[in-house]
Amino acid sequence: MSEFRMIDAGEVTLRARVEGQGPLVIMVHGFPESWYSWRHQIGPVTAAGFTVCAIDVRGYGGSDKPHPVEAYAMERLIGDVVGVADALQPGEPAILVGHDWGAPIVWNSAFTRPDRFKAVAGLSVPFAGAPTRPFTDVFRELFTAKGIFFYQEYFQQPGKAEAELEPDVRRFLRVFLHSISGEAPPKAWPLKPVNSLLLDGLPEPTAPSAWLSDADLDYYVAEFTASGLRGPLNRYRNHEADYAYLKAWADRTLDQPALYIGGTKDPASTLFGQVSDPTAMMRRYAPHVEGHMLEGCGHWTQQERPEEVNALLLDWLKRVR
Repeated sequence: MSEFRMIDAGEVTLRARVEGQGPLVIMVHGFPESWYSWRHQIGPVTAAGFTVCAIDVRGYGGSDKPHPVEAYAMERLIGDVVGVADALQPGEPAILVGHDWGAPIVWNSAFTRPDRFKAVAGLSVPFAGAPTRPFTDVFRELFTAKGIFFYQEYFQQPGKAEAELEPDVRRFLRVFLHSISGEAPPKAWPLKPVNSLLLDGLPEPTAPSAWLSDADLDYYVAEFTASGLRGPLNRYRNHEADYAYLKAWADRTLDQPALYIGGTKDPASTLFGQVSDPTAMMRRYAPHVEGHMLEGCGHWTQQERPEEVNALLLDWLKRVR
């Protein structure tokens, strides 16, 4: 049976769903999600002979929620993942699986700590090596300087996005999750002026979701109503700090076995139009990666296509265990 455990990760205590016996697989979610985004993977992976630990990232759910922006820098989040591995499987390298922001967290955990992690899988967001400049520079060049709204620019000022989204968490989640899913209509994520709000122009879903039930949405709404959005949004406010930390690995590659799963309708899979073939791009930085693109899949990879993701993930896990 799965259960919540409170895990001392060193700097913070993290809540996690832990189930199974065998080699440790740590699952790391993205924004705006929680351990619950892995609900379709936990059972099949444990049944295949693994221990699954699906964490609430710091700032989310039942985990600690430090207030300072700098508490959410990539270096601190890598430390959390290492701390979980040390607590649950000391002295033996673990396997990592991440989605959305969880993908950069697990890519960079494996990249910087190959002693602790023997294999890594990322969903949605591909690995592009150590950054050559802060991502703020990239999106300001591509979007902000041209007067075009980009959500990560909007998230930069503490309190601004919180003021729009926290008063009606249900509407935020329902609209935002739909807008970049495979169910969304064409151009559901519109180009709009730089001074827009996040939800301006995003379509309201008109039919029940095939991948997100009312009960699923209720769970997420309860989690974010209780936790607020400051911690989750603070992850976006550390691009300069992340660059300063990760640039030291500029001459290295991620050499462990790696798995990438993206969706053809997911803007993050192409790094917002910067790459046409994410797997080919990744091979420059992670030479042992195998990649798969799910036709018609949007951003919420493992929730939208659980059977396809599970088949690919289980096949890979059995080969790297």
